[in-house]
Amino acid sequence: MYLGIDLGTSEVKVLLLAPDGRVIGTAGSPFTVSRPHPRWSEQNPADWWNGTRRALAALREAHPQAFAQVRGIGLSGQMHGAVLLDAHDNVLRPAILWNDMRAVDECAELTARAPQLHRIAGNLAMPGFTAPKLLWVARHEPQIFRQTACVLLPKDYLRLCLTGGKVSDPSDAAGTLWLDVAKRDWSDALLDACNMTRAQMPSLAEGSAPSGTLLPELAREFGLRE
Repeated sequence: MYLGIDLGTSEVKVLLLAPDGRVIGTAGSPFTVSRPHPRWSEQNPADWWNGTRRALAALREAHPQAFAQVRGIGLSGQMHGAVLLDAHDNVLRPAILWNDMRAVDECAELTARAPQLHRIAGNLAMPGFTAPKLLWVARHEPQIFRQTACVLLPKDYLRLCLTGGKVSDPSDAAGTLWLDVAKRDWSDALLDACNMTRAQMPSLAEGSAPSGTLLPELAREFGLRE
């Protein structure tokens, strides 16, 4: 059996899949989007994790025998969002989502700072991407920016909760504007344009590659093998 977790903007959805591709069951847990100012769009990462645990518990309750046979977990989710963590992996502020439009000025700033942006990242700067969001935080919330030890995408925050590891994949990382898409690695030049370094980035693993194992306490909670 295989377990899929998809972190959407309005709901986290979980899927139990048989080896032959049959869907055994699904469950979900809905979210709301916070809009404290015009053009802002934010969510609390703790809500993602709590919702995931609720959905997994519901799926396990509905299909206990099949759920216990899970041998692999796959993650997908909303792109571009910025989860800012301090040196102790505490979330510093609500996550700024893909559909947040506050960083228009920062897009122009990033383009001026990194004229090679399009060539390296394969994209033009737009407010939905991750890098302009961090320039906005640096300008408007400097204390938060100074404390930022790592930036994770939403689904990769769930991976941290599940495994304790900070990992992303090149596909989602390409949506940050910090990835050298040809080299499939972080670009020091683009990070430097945002006054950041690769030390603040997760490691990268191909989307089909194993990227961690379930934390022992969660394996016990869900009735799964590590």
